[in-house]
Amino acid sequence: MAQNNNQNNGKMSYEEAGKKGGKATSNNHDKEFYQEIGQKGGEATADNHDKEFYQEIGQKGGEATADNHDKEFYQEIGQKGGEATANNHDKEFYQEIGQKGGEATSNNHDKEFYKEIGQKGGNNSGTNNSSN
Repeated sequence: MAQNNNQNNGKMSYEEAGKKGGKATSNNHDKEFYQEIGQKGGEATADNHDKEFYQEIGQKGGEATADNHDKEFYQEIGQKGGEATANNHDKEFYQEIGQKGGEATSNNHDKEFYKEIGQKGGNNSGTNNSSN
């Protein structure tokens, strides 16, 4: 209702003024302008927030994305990401990240963990070999 009152008085609503200002800014600036202000905004945000802030907004974004997309969406973006990574990295990159992953896993798990996954792998290998 406030919007109607503003229109009746010849005044713009905040929404109308925002749209008008946005269009004027868009007409007066190029891509580089928006990249520059985006970078400045990102740097200011980084200066004003800690790790927990980014974890929280990342989790919220992940939940919102999960609510709006299905399994096929994740398969598609996973495939695209894998292809882009493969195109941008060589064998040494994969060796390095594999080693880091192995070290991290080793640091986070005990002998019992390896015994359990070894047993599962052994049980599954018999069924896989019979199908070959």
